[in-house]
Amino acid sequence: MPRKTPAAKTEEAPRPIGVFDSGIGGLTVVAELRRLLPGESIFYIGDTARVPYGGKSQSTIVRYSQELAGLLLAERAKLIVVACNTASALAVQSLEETLRVPVTGVIRPGAEAAVKATRNGKVGVIGTRATVYSKAYERAIEALDDGIEVIAEPCPLFVPLIEEGWLDDEVTDRVIARYLEKLLRAGVDTIVLGCTHYPLLRGAIQKFVGPGVKLVDSAQNTAIAVQKLLKQQKLTAPRSKHPAKLQVALTDPGAAFLRVAEEALGLGIGEVLGRAVQK
Repeated sequence: MPRKTPAAKTEEAPRPIGVFDSGIGGLTVVAELRRLLPGESIFYIGDTARVPYGGKSQSTIVRYSQELAGLLLAERAKLIVVACNTASALAVQSLEETLRVPVTGVIRPGAEAAVKATRNGKVGVIGTRATVYSKAYERAIEALDDGIEVIAEPCPLFVPLIEEGWLDDEVTDRVIARYLEKLLRAGVDTIVLGCTHYPLLRGAIQKFVGPGVKLVDSAQNTAIAVQKLLKQQKLTAPRSKHPAKLQVALTDPGAAFLRVAEEALGLGIGEVLGRAVQK
């Protein structure tokens, strides 16, 4: 009887980077990850069923974050990126204590970039109410340089304006002016875009504050932090016959803003998956 030839071992697809956000804004982080790490697959979950997180309690945000991280681990994620400033401020420590994979948020990378960028030691931070009131950026910046003055301003109307697709609109310009006048009067020379939605308003914000104010994009700096973490943990994707994939899942499929983000960020998203969460 002829011997059977052993079946060729199928190469296993590399494990993805897992990314989650309270909604779609975290796709700004995904876009930067795709640009910086084109060989890495990414699985993104946007919690569109429970957005926004900005007005919720810390215990609720921790519970949501643990649940989303669990969904990403079910997709074999090798690293979790909390692409939400509110969840980064309130839930990263809990995730670090309970997960067996590395976790990174967006607060520290943004704080590090702001400390490097400021020339006069006055840094503005804009974000959701929960992010601003948590004082997470103040603590992170102070830990790096306690001589820097931080002036923070919540900007709760930015996210709904962005999700309406009003990225270049007179109403948006007026709201930007209303929120950011305080920071300019305080003399800041650097502003941290402390919400992953906000890079989509970068052009309009820069136009208002002028060329003398540096805008720090937490999405861009988070991608750099992820690149370093992958190398440190020896998790960088090996060369593979499997092309790097981007998969996007939403907890509520009715997110019209997804296509605005896809177009604005130049992302090819394709089929959108669904994932169920507890309300």
